[in-house]
Amino acid sequence: MLTRLSINNVVLIEKLELEFSKGLTIFSGETGAGKSILLDSLGLILGARAETGLIRHGAEKLCVVGTFELEDKKSPFFQICNENEIEAEDEIIIKRTLTPDGKSKIFLNDQPISLKLLKELGSYLVEIHGQFDNQGLLNPQTHIDVLDSFGGYDKKLLEVQELFKKFKDMQKKLKNAVSSYEKAQADEETLNHYKTELENMKVRQGEEAELNQKRTEMMHAEKLLENLNAAYQALHGQSLAQEIRHAMGAIEKVNRITEGKYQTIADALDSSLVELDEAVAQIESASEDISLNANDINSVEERLFALKALARKHNCTIDELPETLEQISKKLSEIQKNGDEIIELKKEIANIRKDYMQKALELHDLREKAAQNLSSKVGAELAFLNMGKAEFRVGISKFEEQDWHEKGMDLVCFEAKTNAGQPFSALSKIASGGELARFMLALKVNLAKKSGMETLIFDEIDSGIGGKSAEAVGNRLYKLSEDVQVMAVTHSPQVAAFSTTHFKVSKETKGEKTTTSVQKLTAQEKKEEIARMLSGEEITDEARAAAEKLIKPEQKELF
Repeated sequence: MLTRLSINNVVLIEKLELEFSKGLTIFSGETGAGKSILLDSLGLILGARAETGLIRHGAEKLCVVGTFELEDKKSPFFQICNENEIEAEDEIIIKRTLTPDGKSKIFLNDQPISLKLLKELGSYLVEIHGQFDNQGLLNPQTHIDVLDSFGGYDKKLLEVQELFKKFKDMQKKLKNAVSSYEKAQADEETLNHYKTELENMKVRQGEEAELNQKRTEMMHAEKLLENLNAAYQALHGQSLAQEIRHAMGAIEKVNRITEGKYQTIADALDSSLVELDEAVAQIESASEDISLNANDINSVEERLFALKALARKHNCTIDELPETLEQISKKLSEIQKNGDEIIELKKEIANIRKDYMQKALELHDLREKAAQNLSSKVGAELAFLNMGKAEFRVGISKFEEQDWHEKGMDLVCFEAKTNAGQPFSALSKIASGGELARFMLALKVNLAKKSGMETLIFDEIDSGIGGKSAEAVGNRLYKLSEDVQVMAVTHSPQVAAFSTTHFKVSKETKGEKTTTSVQKLTAQEKKEEIARMLSGEEITDEARAAAEKLIKPEQKELF
């Protein structure tokens, strides 16, 4: 709960020190006195946006310090502090400063923290409900969140959210896969044609060089044959082999005399004879390979022409045609693979859809139970709030599949009727401003018990309510303050009468200087303030008597 609040140089407040306790704390004062400044100041230490317009005119900086004590040591507040290595145990002190140049500093127990972290931590310290918060009840889109907050089935809700996200992601993946597949299919016939054409050509790596060489040889076939014949005659006609054999015989005789001293010469001559025979055989083979047939050269040139045309078609070289064939085959294989992938994606999506439906139906059942519970509890609260004839219920219906969402398949709508015999209608259609405020309070009371929040602040939620209805609101706030710390800004004397602590906010002008002050009232001062709220500036004895009557004995004893 909030125990102390120190405000320096915020708008009209020069310096202010306030101490708070448990129970129902009321802030009253005339319109424009500065009650909103207190909430703005508190908002600063809870993570609200800091604007330089909040700095009191002429001041060097504003400074707000709030001190809190949390009884619930299992609150997420402490977990977040531990995760960020911030020491926070029994007493929590938050300090925030702002200078005219827009520079802001934030400290938690003297440790600097970021605005983002402050906002996260602040959400576990205080919950503020303004007079316009009830407008959220008019929007059915918020109703499902309110019910889920009350139901407390976060784990199941998270499961549904994760499955829905996965379901949507897989649908998107399927859509992209189908789009790619359809586009690829449009090219499949062309790719198959190219593949067949390339396969039929049976292009080999380096074939172009081979064909060019063969073409050159054919163009010079006569000259090549002439020279090959000359070489053949030179080697064969003069019988070099016979001469080498004679030389080998002579060397053999020498080796016999010298006991093989010159065997290397014999070996060299033997090798020469073998290589000579090989050379003659190759010349004969080369002569046979060279063709003088014009049809052969035409065939080679046609092959080269066909290969060059194919290479131009695929914008590559002849040597790159085998690689092109490989790429086309790969694309065709990918098309088939994409088709298989689409089949698998459809199966996976069907399984995810099944899981989502199961979890969403389980969530629906939990919502049904929470809706019955909330309807019952709000109905009980309405009786306390002088709306005994009003009824409240949480309506739940199921969306069609195209409208399923991350929170399930449910549409939640708060419905009510304020008089017997009327049908249930959407809350926005049947409730007046005062009735809506009490419906909101009935909801907030039950939600507060679930949230574990230790401090609740209500800013003029009783606006538009008077008489017994206002008294009922005050009574409910007082009962609520038995469980949590409750603060309320009000213009209603019936509500103020229930305070356990009462502060009066005043504005005073001296010369050219206007300041806002806050005074903690004694029992007598509280009665006088309630009398003022009843009668206006001129407080009559009748107003004092009415104030005395409004203040219940249990409140009197607290002063």
